[in-house]
Amino acid sequence: MAKITTNELRKRLSAFAHQWAGASSERADEKLFTAQFLACFGVQPHQYSREYRLSMRDGSHGFMDGFIPGKVIIEGKSLGKDLKKARAQADEYRWACPPQDQPRYVLLHDFNQFVLFDLAQDKSHTCLLTDLSKRAEWFRFLVGDVAPQITEESEADRRAAEKMAALHEALLKSNFTGRDLEIFLTRLLFCLFADDTAIFGDNGLFRRLIEGTREDGKDVGSQLNELFAVLDTEPKKRSKLLDEDLKAFEYINGQLFSERSGIPAIDSTLRALLLECVRLDWSKISPAIFGAMFQGVLEQNADDQDEASGESESASQKKKQRGAKRRELGAHYTSERNILRAINPLFMDSLRAELESAGTSRLKLQALYDKLPTIRVFDPACGCGNFLVIAYRELRRLEMDLIDRLFSKGGQTKGLLDISTLIRVSVEQFFGIEIDESAAHIAQVAMWITDHQLNLEAADRFGNTRPSVPLVHSPHIRHGNALRLDWNTVLSPADCTFIVGNPPFVGAKFLKPAQRADVAHVMEGIPSFGLLDFVACWHVLAARYMRQNPLIRASLVSTNSICQGEQVGVLWSHLLEQGIQIHFAHRTFQWSNEGRGVAAVHCIIVGFGLQPAEQPRLFEYGSNIKAPEAQLQFVKRINPYLVDGPDVVLLRRSSPLSSVPEMGIGNKPIDDGNYLFTPEQKAEFIAAEPASAPFFRRWLGSEEFLNGIERWCLLLKDVSPNELAHLPECRKRIDAVRKFREKSDSRPTKALGATPRSFHVEFFPQGNYLVVPEVSSEKRRYIPIGFLDSTILASNLLKTVPDATLYHFGVLCSSAHNAWMRTVAGRMKSDYRYSVKIVYNNFPWPAQPTAKQRLAIETAAQAVLDARARYPDSSLAQLYNLSSMPAELVAAHAVLDKAVDSAYGYKGGHDDASRARYLFDQYLQATEEVIAPPPSAS
Repeated sequence: MAKITTNELRKRLSAFAHQWAGASSERADEKLFTAQFLACFGVQPHQYSREYRLSMRDGSHGFMDGFIPGKVIIEGKSLGKDLKKARAQADEYRWACPPQDQPRYVLLHDFNQFVLFDLAQDKSHTCLLTDLSKRAEWFRFLVGDVAPQITEESEADRRAAEKMAALHEALLKSNFTGRDLEIFLTRLLFCLFADDTAIFGDNGLFRRLIEGTREDGKDVGSQLNELFAVLDTEPKKRSKLLDEDLKAFEYINGQLFSERSGIPAIDSTLRALLLECVRLDWSKISPAIFGAMFQGVLEQNADDQDEASGESESASQKKKQRGAKRRELGAHYTSERNILRAINPLFMDSLRAELESAGTSRLKLQALYDKLPTIRVFDPACGCGNFLVIAYRELRRLEMDLIDRLFSKGGQTKGLLDISTLIRVSVEQFFGIEIDESAAHIAQVAMWITDHQLNLEAADRFGNTRPSVPLVHSPHIRHGNALRLDWNTVLSPADCTFIVGNPPFVGAKFLKPAQRADVAHVMEGIPSFGLLDFVACWHVLAARYMRQNPLIRASLVSTNSICQGEQVGVLWSHLLEQGIQIHFAHRTFQWSNEGRGVAAVHCIIVGFGLQPAEQPRLFEYGSNIKAPEAQLQFVKRINPYLVDGPDVVLLRRSSPLSSVPEMGIGNKPIDDGNYLFTPEQKAEFIAAEPASAPFFRRWLGSEEFLNGIERWCLLLKDVSPNELAHLPECRKRIDAVRKFREKSDSRPTKALGATPRSFHVEFFPQGNYLVVPEVSSEKRRYIPIGFLDSTILASNLLKTVPDATLYHFGVLCSSAHNAWMRTVAGRMKSDYRYSVKIVYNNFPWPAQPTAKQRLAIETAAQAVLDARARYPDSSLAQLYNLSSMPAELVAAHAVLDKAVDSAYGYKGGHDDASRARYLFDQYLQATEEVIAPPPSAS
């Protein structure tokens, strides 16, 4: 039988994905779904077991949806079900299998999401049904090939994090807290890793020491105390009476064990928890585990504080508090993939290119070899050190490649080089600031562990390596507040090469009082800085730091909000004045991390400096913000909106840039919901008070407008006092609104209590008017915009344009306006948030369209409305969903786009980037606000 090629697999998986799009039911579809998936790989029904019955370890029976002995367990769940539970179920099945049948892989799915676990490598990876064909190589084990390594999260890391968090919680409950706990935890982590990677000499010394203690745990503390003293003592200075078990441990140094600190009292429960940690295989743990561990510790801390407060709170409230705790510290831990997205374009790509271009030139190779030890990497919000760890790893591996080329003899290096004298890159080249003392300790240990891992890699490659202990070199991790601490005292700007990191993600509205004070300290003199998210402080400080050494370059992970909406005008006006230029940027992508609770954040990465970029690069994820890889674009210039265009910042404009009707908002009742009704509530109210029927008006907010939801408003503004006298139920609503407003802490709202029948903002147009939803999905090509008649009340969640014509509707519906909106609008998560003063008022309309061009736009706009009208049973959300948009509506918009492009005189590409670049030029012409070149950094 001919081997199935990867290309053939991709074709089959693409057809499979198309056929099964929309399937959702485990009960109805799972068996056939699994059968046809396996058929793509030539696996026939008789070659795997369906609903395979096996006896579980607890005596019960389980049934695997699909099973190929020794290879894979397949478990399917209905769409949207929690796959974590499916993973736990699959784990139980795996261990219930006979040893010879235990599979290497577990494949989970919910008909849309696939999660593949490689149990041999402790790796996992995820993709959607639509991307299955792109991941064909993952599943080549089904055709008998060995699957490639998938670099992603490690389940071993997560298990270790859970065990350490449990031990930490138990220590807290025993009243072992503060700095003693931090030092103990740091030392313990080092010992756990060292015990499985030969740092102590032989593996298992630490495990045997703990296993040899009493079961009640009474001697564990004394044994650890004695061990820590031994680890800080050179062999020649150790007591000659020292127990052989302790004498076997290598000397560590590095001041890790030098500080005198407390040791916890250990009972049988704590000893058992410690043994669970000791018996894990720490040789497979990535240093990124420390970020995950620390995030778990934060959650446990929050729980402990809940208990200490004596307050009874629901589980949801506690979860909210834990989230608030993480938000307070900005505790979002970055995955390796995202770290590489930041450091590769900052420096690793150019260093690797330098190595390749050097070829066999000893002069060029030597120059690069001499450069690597001079590089200094600074993370001013280093957390548990993930960025520093990965940056150090990548530099060391590049140095090994250099050593191979420079010093190999005819390509034979193993055992011939004294690698201990040739490795010059060290942890001393890495600097960090961290506000949390525990994290700062862990960052230092993570760097030492990484150093040892890389020494082992060097030993595998060259036959020998430099010793990891005693610890001679140490990273420079400063415990402190990066927004108050002088960065110069950590690393002189003259010595710094790169700034990199992931500063805290805290929105401007969520800042704690101390953080607000920090922001005010950093942002003094910057107008409207109160609009900025916390992360902006690190950009401002980095720019100031760079002014002392213009050769420094930076790459910071941020929330995308700093490059959207009104924050751009505040932050980037200042940064451009400082001479900052953007060298590269990853546009919006979805955050992923190594922590237990993956943060739902939409991020960007901005690389910047004071020197011009050799070749600006944009990394674009398009509509698939979860994509593992980006599309790289080489551009002329990257502006603060992260598009190829001039350095423009849009400020809040009070009136439109062009001669068009003004846009406002709909009605804002501030009524605590007393005037708003569902159809059922309205019918019930009228049944109780029939005379109220004439005062109900149809009510539309963004959600109602987009999804065709029926809602009603009781409008009593113009009802006479005599009529109200006969409407007791209406009067109850009025009284409820009055009381609600009078209780408000807002002075204007309190004042509105005197006129409870009036809205806070009122919009009652005479004729038809245009509406734009304030929030719209990023998955739509066009924001659904429409006309409403004056009998319908728009809420403040709809932007309103009275006196708008078909021409205005047509331009606002065009790809030109939508490209502008997608570029400059703020976001609510990944959805677009339309702004009057930023998006609409700054939008450059066609300058001087001819009568013929206006007529073409109006005709095309009417055709769009006509195409919509053909589907009266469909909502706007359905009509503009990319997967269900009717062909005639797509065609009508294409004609409209052509008409609008003609009015602009635009002849560029159809992508957003090309349109946005053109519109920024139009904006500059309209405003005549050409931005001057950045000032010289010298």
